Amino acid sequence: MQTRSKRPLTLRDVSEASGVSEMTVSRVLRNKGDVSAATREKVKEAARQLGYVPNKIAGALASQRVNLIAVIIPSLKNMVFPEVLSGISEELDGTGLQPVVGVTDYKPEKEEKVLFEMLSWRPSGVIIAGLEHSDASRAMLLQAGIPVVEVMDTDGEPIDTAVGISHRRAGRMMADAIVAAGYKRIGFMGTKMPLDHRARKRFEGFTQTLAKNGIEIADQEFYSGGSALAKGREMTAAMLDRTPDLDFLYYSNDMIGAGGLLCLQDRGVDIPGTIGLAGFNGVELLDGLPRQLATMDACRFEIGQTAARIIAARNTEGASDDGQVVELEPKLTFGDTLRQA
Repeated sequence: MQTRSKRPLTLRDVSEASGVSEMTVSRVLRNKGDVSAATREKVKEAARQLGYVPNKIAGALASQRVNLIAVIIPSLKNMVFPEVLSGISEELDGTGLQPVVGVTDYKPEKEEKVLFEMLSWRPSGVIIAGLEHSDASRAMLLQAGIPVVEVMDTDGEPIDTAVGISHRRAGRMMADAIVAAGYKRIGFMGTKMPLDHRARKRFEGFTQTLAKNGIEIADQEFYSGGSALAKGREMTAAMLDRTPDLDFLYYSNDMIGAGGLLCLQDRGVDIPGTIGLAGFNGVELLDGLPRQLATMDACRFEIGQTAARIIAARNTEGASDDGQVVELEPKLTFGDTLRQA
């Protein structure tokens, strides 16, 4: 298992790992000079396994660092992440550090490319969403020699520092509230789990807690693509037509949950008497709905603030570079769609 580096890797490290000269390594990584295909592949593979990223500012700055913080998130379409970015930006204001954002579209291979490009400019830190990364991305983060803060999730082992909530705990908390309110026939709607690790963990905590109370999910449906009101309405209508005796609907996010709420209102369903429902994220945009959707605040702005504060502190002279896990507590809001026991 690789350990987190206290210094950035150098050409010499790649040279020793690949068995060729530093000059040859430099030519390969700059895509210059006459180097055989076999040697080129050997060098690239050694660099990939080490997590080496070339330094585009080598020799330009005495510090070998720029005052940029690489912020890598899965999406700008999802309303969750702009709040995280707002927290980061507000906390870094006045520190001399500036966030630069890269988007991965939830694709591990794209995360590798974005991370490679950003690290090549030698930023002063990395804030990256999630704890799950490809081997290549993990290697780059381990060997970057700068503060790395993984955000949104604490259910796992961080590379350096993690700031977020436990999504398994959030799922358990919601299940406990639903069981306490007396609901027993529960449907679930959410994103396809391989694409969203945090939604998967909430689902695991949710279903495990239901099982301990002798309840199984009565119906479930998963979708791919962006979260939208229309998708929530569509899935809710299909699920109720398919399983009409459901008495609670749990959605993996507020946007599809709001669509479900509109669907139930159109059908004249008694909420939360006949059917209760809840989402996740605590999206403020939905405060104008006729009924307040039960949801859970994932502390997004606070996560961004805390991550940026840690990065800024770690960039001060004499600061400790010890990693940590900062777990924030999700907050359940019952709204108008979940009975309180």
